[in-house]
Amino acid sequence: MSVNSKIKFDRTLALEAAMLVFWKKGFAGASLTDLTEAMGINKPSMYATFGNKEALFVQATEHYVQSVDLVHRQFLQQSNTPLKQRLENYLGSVISGQCCEKSPKGCYISLCLSEAAGDNVPESALEKIKQVSQFAYDALVQLFKEDDEAKKLHLDRDAELNARFLMTLLNGTAGMARAGNKDTELKPLLAFALKGLGL
Repeated sequence: MSVNSKIKFDRTLALEAAMLVFWKKGFAGASLTDLTEAMGINKPSMYATFGNKEALFVQATEHYVQSVDLVHRQFLQQSNTPLKQRLENYLGSVISGQCCEKSPKGCYISLCLSEAAGDNVPESALEKIKQVSQFAYDALVQLFKEDDEAKKLHLDRDAELNARFLMTLLNGTAGMARAGNKDTELKPLLAFALKGLGL
């Protein structure tokens, strides 16, 4: 292993640790001490490698998208899989992640978005979390607009509304997960949601 790849690997581990702190405490709640202790580095090393807390948050959020969010969204692109099953797989994957014992409960994006109404999140961090919050919504809109089965069911006519409905559901389950609900309690809601879409 080269020196450069070793540095990159350590950086990835540090970003993972920072992501988990932000996921649990949000931007405002995560102190520099919380972050550096979790990352296993001192503050000068954090500043030298990642920049300030705001820059670290932006990078940790990008890491979340690549390591967590895209894992869920890949279920929407499953080939030769009925639309209902793709949506069940996607929504079920998200809820499993929200309730996972190995990570903070709820949703990283949902938690950080809830801080957006306050004045404690700097501009670039706020822009990043708003940007990534659109990714899943946009993927659902595209699915409803372009999928042949969705078109046959006329789900393309209200693609934006359908996508917003499912995103509202996931934001709700995120809050329920943080309150201690298990995935076995939340996943049965999916049948009601998909039935509401006509699936």
